[in-house]
Amino acid sequence: MMLNYLALAAVLFAIGIFGVLTRRNAIGILMSLELMFNAVNINLVAFNKFIGPANLTGQIFAIFVVVIAAAEAVVGLAIVLLLYRNWKGINVDRINIMKW
Repeated sequence: MMLNYLALAAVLFAIGIFGVLTRRNAIGILMSLELMFNAVNINLVAFNKFIGPANLTGQIFAIFVVVIAAAEAVVGLAIVLLLYRNWKGINVDRINIMKW
């Protein structure tokens, strides 16, 4: 049964990595990062359920990851909004403000 959860998490994580590596849209990259965070959450909860069901360590870490993901989404969307206002687009190939 645990293998099913791990397989689901692996598929979600792979889809997230594929999205991060292939997307040129900043919103798409943020959504792919959220998929990767959710895959980690599934792993945390699954390991907690099957290895140490008496304590809630996995769920607490999953909630912590959700909070970090929400903060990442807020900061990321603020950056995307700023980029859209300045460059009239969110294609990451056009944005080179960090390059010398």
